[in-house]
Amino acid sequence: MVQFAANLSMLFSEVDFLDRFEAAAKAGFKGVEYLSPYDFTAGEISEKLKSNGLKQVLFNTPAGDWAAGERGTACDPSRVDEFHDGVAKAIEYAGALGCDQLHCMAGKAPEGADAGALKQTYVDNLKFASAEMGKVGIKCLAEMINTRDIPGFYLNTSKQAEEILQAVGSDNLYIQYDIYHMQIMEGDLAPTMERLLPKIAHMQLADTPGRHEPGTGEINYAFIFRELERLGYAGWVGCEYVPAATAGDGLGWFKDLLPPGDHEAPRHS
Repeated sequence: MVQFAANLSMLFSEVDFLDRFEAAAKAGFKGVEYLSPYDFTAGEISEKLKSNGLKQVLFNTPAGDWAAGERGTACDPSRVDEFHDGVAKAIEYAGALGCDQLHCMAGKAPEGADAGALKQTYVDNLKFASAEMGKVGIKCLAEMINTRDIPGFYLNTSKQAEEILQAVGSDNLYIQYDIYHMQIMEGDLAPTMERLLPKIAHMQLADTPGRHEPGTGEINYAFIFRELERLGYAGWVGCEYVPAATAGDGLGWFKDLLPPGDHEAPRHS
């Protein structure tokens, strides 16, 4: 059963962040994700989740100064203490919000940094994060991100992710597989998803080019959704796309592209 979560960092941006929970629920979403909750108290967000009957599916550990272009700290040898503090903060929020998975953004490789030091730092930080999260029943996720949208991002391909997971050696480290990023970086989506399925805890989608809703670009999402049904994927799929118009106007893709059968699909409203 394909379950879709609204990414509130990208969808319903015509209203303030705390109002997006109600907008997502009215559109029929049962789950939400976003980049970061830390500009608000856990209590404020928890109230929005409860009042709108929503499941908190995912968010990131603190990613540094987002406005300045930072996209995570996990690979940076000079920011290990900051990363550890961020893991603790994310776990605290996750506990209050009932969220059972967190994404640790690898970050951009600092200019001139030693490749071996970057990898060892990333591996060590993921060992720490997966262990700390495992103590409270939270899955630790790593995501591959394309180098076109975020030049210099450290984790870019499924092969690299598999190498990192093997080096970390934790049963509590999983892959966050973003279909949009992986179409840009390597294609071959369906066979790769099938091979990685045992380690994929969360998926995300957008079409390319444009990063808009499914059906606006080159990815055959009708086929992808049939494959997810066939494979028995049981996790959530985060709708992390920029609506071509508004989120509400762009929800017709559920009706047009989802396979027949019993699945959790938002209603257009």
